[in-house]
Amino acid sequence: MSQEWKPDNGIYMDAKYNLVYPEGATHLDGIPEDVLEFIHPHWGNFPPQHPLVVHIVSIAFFFLWVINFFGNGCVIYAFLKTNTLRTPSNIFVVNLAFSDLIMMTTQGLPVILNCFLQRYWMWGKLWCDIYGFVGAVTGTCSILSMVVIGYDRYNVIVKGFSGTKITRGIAFILIVVLWTYSALVCMPPFLGWGYYAPEGLLVTCSYDYLRQDWNAVTFMYYAFAFNFFTPLIIVTFFYVQIVKAVVAHESAMKAQAKKMNVDSLKSNQKDGEASSEVKIAKVAITNVMLWVCTWTPYAVITMIGVFGDQMLVTPLVAQLPSFLAKTSSCLNPIVFAVSHPKFREALAKEVPCLGIGDKPKELSSNQTEAVKTETC
Repeated sequence: MSQEWKPDNGIYMDAKYNLVYPEGATHLDGIPEDVLEFIHPHWGNFPPQHPLVVHIVSIAFFFLWVINFFGNGCVIYAFLKTNTLRTPSNIFVVNLAFSDLIMMTTQGLPVILNCFLQRYWMWGKLWCDIYGFVGAVTGTCSILSMVVIGYDRYNVIVKGFSGTKITRGIAFILIVVLWTYSALVCMPPFLGWGYYAPEGLLVTCSYDYLRQDWNAVTFMYYAFAFNFFTPLIIVTFFYVQIVKAVVAHESAMKAQAKKMNVDSLKSNQKDGEASSEVKIAKVAITNVMLWVCTWTPYAVITMIGVFGDQMLVTPLVAQLPSFLAKTSSCLNPIVFAVSHPKFREALAKEVPCLGIGDKPKELSSNQTEAVKTETC
């Protein structure tokens, strides 16, 4: 029977891939002193994490990056190739795709390499700060882009002709404001207020939400308020107003149709087919639910780290919400672009392999003969 190899620190995998470690071993065992200097000691309260978990995270990041790159890349490509898409409203959608693309490219690729080359953050303190900063900036910018998209749709659907017309110039200024705000709101850790540090499985970096000193706690309250809670309240207000306006319009249309003794005032609407207003309402609800489902778990974990029971924040519990928040960068192209009729039409034309859009109708035999005659 072959003997199992055991390293000097006594942590190893047996023949059945079970992790074996001596009593008292921790998640921080074997990490060099220079790296331990910027890792919070909280993670030393937990036993060593199975290396296969880190590898699974790496594989998941890889597939997430591929989906993100393809989805957001298609949105940007369709926008650049189709003149009719270059409207102020669609500029916000493309900015969201661009922000999401940067997020997963900068946040995914380093982690993929790190997970297979080393079980802890291998790029040093400076790059940990830069990694956390870029992730925070792109995440905040994506959130704010959804807020602006919500405002744009609110402006058109609810305000109508009384709303402020958004020109290309205004759209460009708003995008500059979004990126500037995102950078400034995430900059304080470089100026001495708040910290960036490795989190969870120690292969990613984010805000250090475990420190209990006044500097760190006040910054986390500030980040929670301006990176998440305030944008959430604003975008929820916009979409609630949109849904209310759509429901009121739909009710008015039905009431008018009833007075006229007809089924519907829309002659081109097929039986059982939802009206455009209802579709808009569904997309609006989907937008808010997507926001809540992907970003709230991470916000809750950070708040538990600030003023809750930190022992609930295990390495895996901390890592999963962080990963979930990044999945929004893959879902956004589907919700904001593919659900848009003109974007869907452009994607069907420019990227036909996606199978998006209506299939061309089959010609009857008489029509086929007519086409042949014309081509002759």
